[in-house]
Amino acid sequence: MRGRVPKRWTTTVAVAALLAVGAMRIEAQGQAPPAGASLYDRLGGVYSIATVVDDFIERLLVNNTLNANPAINQARAKVPKAGLKFHVTTLVCEVTGGPCQYTGRTMKAAHEHLNITEAQWQAMVADFRVALDKFKVPQKEQQELIAIVGSTKGDIVKP
Repeated sequence: MRGRVPKRWTTTVAVAALLAVGAMRIEAQGQAPPAGASLYDRLGGVYSIATVVDDFIERLLVNNTLNANPAINQARAKVPKAGLKFHVTTLVCEVTGGPCQYTGRTMKAAHEHLNITEAQWQAMVADFRVALDKFKVPQKEQQELIAIVGSTKGDIVKP
C-alpha cells in the first residue's frame, strides 16, 4: 500500500519534513475547540495547518544547515515547493486526526538517500518550533506535534 501512513506515524515527512510538520490554530480564530477534540481540530483544521506548513517549509528552504547537505539540495531540485507543502500539509492533517489522506512515500523511502545528520534534524525541529510560535500554537499542541515528528526520526536520520 504505497504511501499509506500508519496511525502511530512510524513511517513519517518529509523532513520536513517534516516535517515536519505542523500547523495550527491561528490566534485570529479566537474560540477554543470543544473538550476531547482531536489534535487536528485543536490546531484549527486544514487551513491553519497549511498556513503553518507554508511558513515552515519556507524556513527549511533557506536553512544553511540543511542547505549544506548536497543530497538535500538535489532532492529539492526534483520536488516542486508547492508539492512538498501539499504533502506535508496532508500528512499533518491525517496524523492529527483530520480527514486528509496522505498519498506520498513513507518517511523512510523519502529520506533514506538524503544522509540526514542529527545536526540537520535539530535544525529542522528548531525551524518547526519557530513556525509554531509565530502562529501562537499553544504549548500542549506543540508538544504533541513535536512528539509526532520525533516518532519519525529513526526513519529519517542516519545513525
